[in-house]
Amino acid sequence: MKKTHAAVTGKGSALKKYQQVVVGSSSLGSLLYYEFCQLMTFFPGALGMALRKLFWPRMFGECGKGTLFGFGVVIRHPQKIRLGKAVVISEYCVLDGRHSADKYSITIGDNVILSVNVMISSKQGSIAIGNDVGINAQTVIQSTNSNKIEIEEDCIIGQRCFIIGGGNYDLGDKDVLTRTRPIVPDGGVLIKKNVWLGGNVTVLGGVTIGEGSVAGAGSVVNQSIAPYSVCLGVPARVIKERP
Repeated sequence: MKKTHAAVTGKGSALKKYQQVVVGSSSLGSLLYYEFCQLMTFFPGALGMALRKLFWPRMFGECGKGTLFGFGVVIRHPQKIRLGKAVVISEYCVLDGRHSADKYSITIGDNVILSVNVMISSKQGSIAIGNDVGINAQTVIQSTNSNKIEIEEDCIIGQRCFIIGGGNYDLGDKDVLTRTRPIVPDGGVLIKKNVWLGGNVTVLGGVTIGEGSVAGAGSVVNQSIAPYSVCLGVPARVIKERP
């Protein structure tokens, strides 16, 4: 799959580029149904939410009962996205499932809440979020180049957190443009169950945060954290263990 810029600016009709980058399917039926659903994106109030609840689930690879979509939600490559039961996707969230290989690049479990302006983005990576997870406003979760991100059940993700797998370019040749260099595999991110990330926490690739651990507000977690630890700082260091 081409990078987004190359796909948008390369050869081909505008419609084909739109289908490749946004819809994720060359099928005319998929295109028409996607466009039909987009008419409801900015439909206000309770009626808009009811219409999206009725028609939007059919866009996705899978979508459980009781899932709700707020005003202004952006969906790309919906067939690559699997949603559980009673998921709440709040206003202006972005779910981008762009992936050329995996059947599902974004999997969200039951009873998950995405607050306002959350972005979950797969760029040739995969993201799995377990049951009963809360993700607060303006958080960004991005997986690139097969560096998987997994957030297990019962986690609390604070406001404006940044969780990324595969976020570093290979800097081995200074005479080559950085943007043209490959992404360095980092193993992705694993956040075990019952973890709490405070506001503005950054979790970088190659990190596992153990069960029941806490990362204090503003921390940059660039190395793995043992279970039931409390870490804080830039870079984050364990300051105590939970009793």
